[in-house]
Amino acid sequence: MATELEELIGFLSHPSPPIKKAAVNIVRDYTGSEEGIQSLGKYFAVAVPSLFLILAEKKEVSEPAAEALVNLSQVPDLAGKMVEMGIIKIVMDILYKLECDIKHLLVMLIVNLTQLDVGIESLLQNEDEKMQGLYIMKLVRSFCTSSSEKKGDDPFEHVASILVNISQKETGRKLLLDPKRGLLKQIIRQFDSPSPLRKKGVSGTIRNCCFEAENQLQNLLLISEFLWPALLLPVAGNKIYNEQDTSKMPLELGSALSIEREAVTDPEIRVQVLDAIYLLVLQEAGRRAFWSINGPRILQVGYEDEENPRVMEAFERVGSLLIQESGEDTGSA
Repeated sequence: MATELEELIGFLSHPSPPIKKAAVNIVRDYTGSEEGIQSLGKYFAVAVPSLFLILAEKKEVSEPAAEALVNLSQVPDLAGKMVEMGIIKIVMDILYKLECDIKHLLVMLIVNLTQLDVGIESLLQNEDEKMQGLYIMKLVRSFCTSSSEKKGDDPFEHVASILVNISQKETGRKLLLDPKRGLLKQIIRQFDSPSPLRKKGVSGTIRNCCFEAENQLQNLLLISEFLWPALLLPVAGNKIYNEQDTSKMPLELGSALSIEREAVTDPEIRVQVLDAIYLLVLQEAGRRAFWSINGPRILQVGYEDEENPRVMEAFERVGSLLIQESGEDTGSA
Protein backbone atom coordinates (compact mmCIF):
# COMPACT_ATOMS: atom_id res chain seq x y z
CA MET A 1 0.00 0.00 0.00
CA ALA A 2 1.13 3.54 -0.76
CA THR A 3 2.19 5.69 2.17
CA GLU A 4 0.62 9.09 2.85
CA LEU A 5 3.71 10.80 1.40
CA GLU A 6 3.58 8.66 -1.76
CA GLU A 7 -0.07 9.61 -2.23
CA LEU A 8 0.78 13.28 -1.67
CA ILE A 9 3.55 13.14 -4.31
CA GLY A 10 1.05 11.48 -6.69
CA PHE A 11 -1.19 14.53 -6.35
CA LEU A 12 1.59 16.75 -7.79
CA SER A 13 0.51 15.57 -11.24
CA HIS A 14 -3.23 15.67 -10.54
CA PRO A 15 -5.32 17.29 -13.34
CA SER A 16 -7.33 19.34 -10.83
CA PRO A 17 -5.57 22.72 -10.24
CA PRO A 18 -6.80 23.13 -6.61
CA ILE A 19 -5.62 19.61 -5.66
CA LYS A 20 -2.24 20.12 -7.38
CA LYS A 21 -1.85 23.50 -5.67
CA ALA A 22 -2.59 22.04 -2.22
CA ALA A 23 -0.16 19.16 -2.82
CA VAL A 24 2.74 21.32 -3.99
CA ASN A 25 2.29 23.67 -1.03
CA ILE A 26 2.44 20.75 1.41
CA VAL A 27 5.54 19.33 -0.34
CA ARG A 28 7.17 22.78 -0.15
CA ASP A 29 6.42 22.90 3.58
CA TYR A 30 7.99 19.44 3.99
CA THR A 31 11.26 20.79 2.57
CA GLY A 32 11.38 23.47 5.27
CA SER A 33 12.79 21.01 7.80
CA GLU A 34 15.65 18.52 7.81
CA GLU A 35 13.29 15.72 8.82
CA GLY A 36 10.92 16.57 5.97
CA ILE A 37 13.75 16.62 3.43
CA GLN A 38 14.92 13.19 4.65
CA SER A 39 11.39 11.80 4.26
CA LEU A 40 11.04 13.24 0.75
CA GLY A 41 14.51 12.00 -0.15
CA LYS A 42 13.22 8.41 -0.03
CA TYR A 43 10.83 9.25 -2.90
CA PHE A 44 13.26 11.55 -4.70
CA ALA A 45 13.08 9.71 -8.05
CA VAL A 46 9.31 10.38 -8.26
CA ALA A 47 8.93 13.68 -6.38
CA VAL A 48 11.63 15.72 -8.10
CA PRO A 49 10.61 15.03 -11.75
CA SER A 50 7.03 15.95 -10.75
CA LEU A 51 8.30 19.25 -9.30
CA PHE A 52 10.37 19.87 -12.48
CA LEU A 53 7.22 19.62 -14.60
CA ILE A 54 5.33 22.13 -12.43
CA LEU A 55 8.06 24.78 -12.89
CA ALA A 56 6.66 25.72 -16.30
CA GLU A 57 3.10 26.20 -15.00
CA LYS A 58 1.32 29.20 -13.42
CA LYS A 59 3.01 31.06 -10.59
CA GLU A 60 0.58 29.79 -7.92
CA VAL A 61 2.05 26.28 -8.35
CA SER A 62 5.44 26.96 -9.98
CA GLU A 63 6.56 29.21 -7.11
CA PRO A 64 6.12 26.63 -4.29
CA ALA A 65 7.60 23.95 -6.58
CA ALA A 66 10.68 26.11 -7.16
CA GLU A 67 10.95 26.88 -3.42
CA ALA A 68 10.84 23.14 -2.68
CA LEU A 69 13.60 22.45 -5.22
CA VAL A 70 15.75 25.30 -3.84
CA ASN A 71 15.43 23.79 -0.35
CA LEU A 72 16.20 20.27 -1.57
CA SER A 73 19.20 21.47 -3.60
CA GLN A 74 20.88 22.68 -0.42
CA VAL A 75 21.64 19.02 0.32
CA PRO A 76 24.71 18.13 -1.82
CA ASP A 77 23.66 14.51 -2.51
CA LEU A 78 20.22 15.59 -3.68
CA ALA A 79 21.65 18.47 -5.73
CA GLY A 80 23.98 16.00 -7.47
CA LYS A 81 21.04 13.76 -8.36
CA MET A 82 19.13 16.75 -9.74
CA VAL A 83 22.04 17.61 -12.02
CA GLU A 84 22.16 13.99 -13.24
CA MET A 85 18.46 14.26 -14.07
CA GLY A 86 19.23 17.22 -16.37
CA ILE A 87 17.68 19.95 -14.24
CA ILE A 88 20.02 22.71 -15.41
CA LYS A 89 18.76 22.47 -18.99
CA ILE A 90 15.15 22.45 -17.75
CA VAL A 91 15.74 25.50 -15.52
CA MET A 92 17.58 27.47 -18.21
CA ASP A 93 14.83 26.75 -20.76
CA ILE A 94 12.11 27.96 -18.37
CA LEU A 95 14.16 30.94 -17.13
CA TYR A 96 14.25 32.45 -20.62
CA LYS A 97 10.55 32.04 -21.39
CA LEU A 98 8.85 35.44 -21.55
CA GLU A 99 6.07 34.52 -19.14
CA CYS A 100 8.43 33.18 -16.44
CA ASP A 101 7.80 35.06 -13.19
CA ILE A 102 9.86 32.92 -10.80
CA LYS A 103 13.22 33.96 -12.24
CA HIS A 104 14.79 34.80 -8.86
CA LEU A 105 14.02 31.29 -7.52
CA LEU A 106 15.37 29.56 -10.63
CA VAL A 107 18.58 31.59 -10.35
CA MET A 108 18.84 30.59 -6.67
CA LEU A 109 18.43 26.96 -7.70
CA ILE A 110 21.36 27.30 -10.12
CA VAL A 111 23.43 28.92 -7.35
CA ASN A 112 22.93 25.82 -5.20
CA LEU A 113 23.59 23.38 -8.04
CA THR A 114 26.85 25.11 -9.00
CA GLN A 115 28.22 24.53 -5.52
CA LEU A 116 29.05 21.10 -6.98
CA ASP A 117 31.60 20.30 -9.70
CA VAL A 118 28.97 18.38 -11.68
CA GLY A 119 26.67 21.40 -11.56
CA ILE A 120 29.42 23.69 -12.84
CA GLU A 121 30.25 21.24 -15.65
CA SER A 122 26.58 21.07 -16.65
CA LEU A 123 26.13 24.86 -16.63
CA LEU A 124 29.33 25.39 -18.62
CA GLN A 125 28.08 22.79 -21.15
CA ASN A 126 31.58 21.34 -21.35
CA GLU A 127 30.33 18.12 -22.93
CA ASP A 128 29.02 19.92 -26.01
CA GLU A 129 31.68 21.92 -27.85
CA LYS A 130 29.19 23.80 -30.04
CA MET A 131 27.03 24.88 -27.09
CA GLN A 132 29.86 25.46 -24.61
CA GLY A 133 29.43 28.72 -22.69
CA LEU A 134 26.00 29.57 -24.11
CA TYR A 135 24.20 29.38 -20.75
CA ILE A 136 26.88 31.53 -19.09
CA MET A 137 26.67 34.14 -21.85
CA LYS A 138 22.90 34.33 -21.35
CA LEU A 139 23.22 34.67 -17.59
CA VAL A 140 25.93 37.33 -17.87
CA ARG A 141 23.82 39.31 -20.32
CA SER A 142 20.85 39.14 -17.96
CA PHE A 143 23.04 40.03 -14.97
CA CYS A 144 24.39 43.09 -16.75
CA THR A 145 21.17 44.35 -18.33
CA SER A 146 18.49 43.56 -15.74
CA SER A 147 17.34 46.38 -13.53
CA SER A 148 14.92 46.24 -10.65
CA GLU A 149 11.69 48.11 -11.25
CA LYS A 150 11.11 48.37 -7.53
CA LYS A 151 13.32 47.96 -4.50
CA GLY A 152 14.08 44.33 -3.72
CA ASP A 153 13.11 43.18 -7.21
CA ASP A 154 16.34 42.11 -8.90
CA PRO A 155 15.69 38.63 -10.37
CA PHE A 156 19.25 38.16 -11.69
CA GLU A 157 21.10 39.55 -8.67
CA HIS A 158 22.19 36.08 -7.52
CA VAL A 159 23.94 35.43 -10.84
CA ALA A 160 26.78 37.13 -8.93
CA SER A 161 27.11 33.98 -6.79
CA ILE A 162 26.91 31.69 -9.85
CA LEU A 163 29.86 33.57 -11.40
CA VAL A 164 31.90 33.12 -8.23
CA ASN A 165 31.07 29.39 -8.26
CA ILE A 166 32.03 28.76 -11.88
CA SER A 167 35.20 30.89 -11.65
CA GLN A 168 36.53 28.53 -8.99
CA LYS A 169 37.17 26.08 -11.82
CA GLU A 170 39.82 26.54 -14.51
CA THR A 171 37.33 25.89 -17.33
CA GLY A 172 35.03 28.58 -15.92
CA ARG A 173 37.88 31.09 -15.60
CA LYS A 174 39.03 30.46 -19.16
CA LEU A 175 35.51 31.04 -20.45
CA LEU A 176 35.18 34.33 -18.55
CA LEU A 177 38.64 35.47 -19.69
CA ASP A 178 38.13 34.64 -23.37
CA PRO A 179 38.66 38.05 -25.07
CA LYS A 180 36.37 37.09 -27.98
CA ARG A 181 33.43 36.70 -25.61
CA GLY A 182 34.32 39.74 -23.46
CA LEU A 183 32.41 38.41 -20.44
CA LEU A 184 34.69 39.61 -17.63
CA LYS A 185 34.67 43.14 -19.03
CA GLN A 186 30.86 43.16 -18.85
CA ILE A 187 30.85 41.66 -15.35
CA ILE A 188 33.34 44.19 -13.94
CA ARG A 189 31.05 47.08 -14.84
CA GLN A 190 28.54 45.73 -12.33
CA PHE A 191 30.93 46.66 -9.54
CA ASP A 192 29.28 50.11 -9.61
CA SER A 193 25.94 48.53 -8.67
CA PRO A 194 24.35 49.65 -5.37
CA SER A 195 23.65 45.95 -4.62
CA PRO A 196 26.15 44.57 -2.04
CA LEU A 197 25.57 41.06 -3.39
CA ARG A 198 26.45 42.11 -6.95
CA LYS A 199 29.55 43.98 -5.73
CA LYS A 200 30.79 41.02 -3.71
CA GLY A 201 30.10 38.61 -6.56
CA VAL A 202 32.05 40.77 -8.99
CA SER A 203 35.05 41.14 -6.67
CA GLY A 204 35.04 37.39 -5.94
CA THR A 205 34.85 36.56 -9.65
CA ILE A 206 37.72 38.92 -10.51
CA ARG A 207 39.82 37.44 -7.72
CA ASN A 208 39.20 33.90 -8.95
CA CYS A 209 40.01 34.89 -12.55
CA CYS A 210 43.32 36.37 -11.39
CA PHE A 211 44.46 32.85 -10.48
CA GLU A 212 44.99 32.55 -14.24
CA ALA A 213 47.36 35.57 -14.23
CA GLU A 214 50.42 33.45 -14.98
CA ASN A 215 48.94 32.27 -18.30
CA GLN A 216 46.32 34.93 -19.05
CA LEU A 217 47.87 38.18 -17.84
CA GLN A 218 47.58 39.74 -21.28
CA ASN A 219 43.84 39.07 -21.40
CA LEU A 220 43.42 40.57 -17.92
CA LEU A 221 45.42 43.68 -18.81
CA LEU A 222 43.43 44.11 -22.02
CA ILE A 223 40.55 45.29 -19.80
CA SER A 224 42.76 47.29 -17.41
CA GLU A 225 40.66 50.41 -18.03
CA PHE A 226 37.87 48.67 -16.04
CA LEU A 227 39.98 46.26 -13.98
CA TRP A 228 42.23 48.71 -12.10
CA PRO A 229 39.40 50.98 -10.85
CA ALA A 230 37.41 47.91 -9.67
CA LEU A 231 40.46 46.62 -7.78
CA LEU A 232 41.90 49.86 -6.43
CA LEU A 233 38.96 52.13 -5.58
CA PRO A 234 37.69 49.84 -2.77
CA VAL A 235 41.10 50.02 -1.03
CA ALA A 236 42.07 53.60 -1.88
CA GLY A 237 41.01 55.00 1.50
CA ASN A 238 38.80 58.02 2.08
CA LYS A 239 41.19 60.86 1.27
CA ILE A 240 40.90 63.07 -1.81
CA TYR A 241 44.17 62.57 -3.70
CA ASN A 242 46.27 65.55 -4.75
CA GLU A 243 47.06 66.41 -8.35
CA GLN A 244 50.65 65.23 -8.00
CA ASP A 245 49.36 61.70 -7.31
CA THR A 246 46.46 61.65 -9.79
CA SER A 247 48.55 63.04 -12.66
CA LYS A 248 50.46 59.73 -12.67
CA MET A 249 47.28 57.67 -12.94
CA PRO A 250 45.02 56.82 -15.90
CA LEU A 251 42.06 59.19 -16.24
CA GLU A 252 39.44 56.73 -14.97
CA LEU A 253 41.37 56.26 -11.69
CA GLY A 254 42.64 59.80 -11.22
CA SER A 255 39.17 61.33 -11.75
CA ALA A 256 37.53 59.02 -9.22
CA LEU A 257 40.20 59.66 -6.58
CA SER A 258 40.16 63.45 -6.90
CA ILE A 259 36.59 63.72 -5.58
CA GLU A 260 34.69 62.53 -2.50
CA ARG A 261 33.47 58.96 -2.90
CA GLU A 262 31.51 56.34 -1.04
CA ALA A 263 33.65 53.88 0.91
CA VAL A 264 33.35 50.13 0.34
CA THR A 265 32.41 49.03 3.84
CA ASP A 266 32.50 45.24 3.33
CA PRO A 267 35.96 44.03 4.45
CA GLU A 268 35.51 40.81 2.44
CA ILE A 269 35.42 42.81 -0.79
CA ARG A 270 38.58 44.70 0.22
CA VAL A 271 40.38 41.42 0.96
CA GLN A 272 39.24 39.95 -2.37
CA VAL A 273 40.49 42.87 -4.45
CA LEU A 274 43.83 42.89 -2.61
CA ASP A 275 44.17 39.15 -3.25
CA ALA A 276 43.54 39.84 -6.94
CA ILE A 277 46.16 42.61 -6.99
CA TYR A 278 48.62 40.25 -5.29
CA LEU A 279 48.07 37.59 -7.97
CA LEU A 280 48.59 40.19 -10.72
CA VAL A 281 51.77 41.72 -9.28
CA LEU A 282 53.28 38.25 -8.75
CA GLN A 283 53.90 38.45 -12.51
CA GLU A 284 56.67 40.78 -13.67
CA ALA A 285 54.50 42.34 -16.38
CA GLY A 286 51.72 42.74 -13.82
CA ARG A 287 54.06 44.61 -11.47
CA ARG A 288 55.18 46.91 -14.30
CA ALA A 289 51.56 47.66 -15.18
CA PHE A 290 50.79 48.33 -11.52
CA TRP A 291 53.69 50.77 -11.09
CA SER A 292 52.70 52.51 -14.33
CA ILE A 293 49.30 53.53 -12.88
CA ASN A 294 50.80 54.72 -9.56
CA GLY A 295 49.18 51.71 -7.85
CA PRO A 296 51.69 51.54 -4.97
CA ARG A 297 50.80 55.09 -3.92
CA ILE A 298 47.09 54.17 -3.80
CA LEU A 299 47.86 51.19 -1.56
CA GLN A 300 50.05 53.36 0.67
CA VAL A 301 47.24 55.89 1.24
CA GLY A 302 44.60 53.16 1.60
CA TYR A 303 46.66 51.27 4.18
CA GLU A 304 46.89 54.40 6.35
CA ASP A 305 43.07 54.52 6.56
CA GLU A 306 42.52 50.79 7.06
CA GLU A 307 41.50 49.45 10.48
CA ASN A 308 40.42 45.85 9.77
CA PRO A 309 43.23 43.38 10.72
CA ARG A 310 42.44 40.93 7.90
CA VAL A 311 42.45 43.67 5.29
CA MET A 312 45.67 45.13 6.70
CA GLU A 313 47.29 41.71 6.40
CA ALA A 314 46.20 41.54 2.73
CA PHE A 315 47.66 45.03 2.16
CA GLU A 316 50.96 43.94 3.73
CA ARG A 317 51.16 40.86 1.52
CA VAL A 318 50.98 42.99 -1.63
CA GLY A 319 53.27 45.61 -0.09
CA SER A 320 56.00 43.06 0.65
CA LEU A 321 56.06 42.08 -3.04
CA LEU A 322 56.31 45.70 -4.18
CA ILE A 323 59.02 46.57 -1.62
CA GLN A 324 60.98 43.53 -2.75
CA GLU A 325 60.67 44.66 -6.37
CA SER A 326 61.68 48.20 -5.44
CA GLY A 327 64.71 46.88 -3.55
CA GLU A 328 65.79 44.73 -6.49
CA ASP A 329 65.57 47.75 -8.79
CA THR A 330 67.68 49.83 -6.41
CA GLY A 331 70.23 47.03 -6.03
CA SER A 332 70.67 46.65 -9.74
CA ALA A 333 71.02 50.38 -10.39
